[in-house]
Amino acid sequence: MSEHNHVVNKNGELDVSKVDDAMDRIDDKEKERILADFDAFQSYLSKRIQLAESIGLNEEQLAQAAEKVAGYLAANEEPRNSEEKLLQELWRVGTQAEQHQLAHLLVKLAQNRTAP
Repeated sequence: MSEHNHVVNKNGELDVSKVDDAMDRIDDKEKERILADFDAFQSYLSKRIQLAESIGLNEEQLAQAAEKVAGYLAANEEPRNSEEKLLQELWRVGTQAEQHQLAHLLVKLAQNRTAP
């Protein structure tokens, strides 16, 4: 896969405009596995955040990416459980600033996740 398909370029710069494309590339079966259970979603998010931190993304960059992913999920995916439904409803009623803060909280939640 060429660099133009990646959300983070070789210089470590985040391009949130590519998040939708990256989300669309996830196989439907994999997407269902990730979203079917909130623990699986948290685990997936935690692994992606660890990867992003390992390549040098800072907290604000992580929140920007989380904000873009949350917006994508709210617009394109039906919630599969009560936790996702709550997050979707909070996202929809929140202002842009509140959505950004919620994205920060989702990053923190995933960073603090302990392995089952």
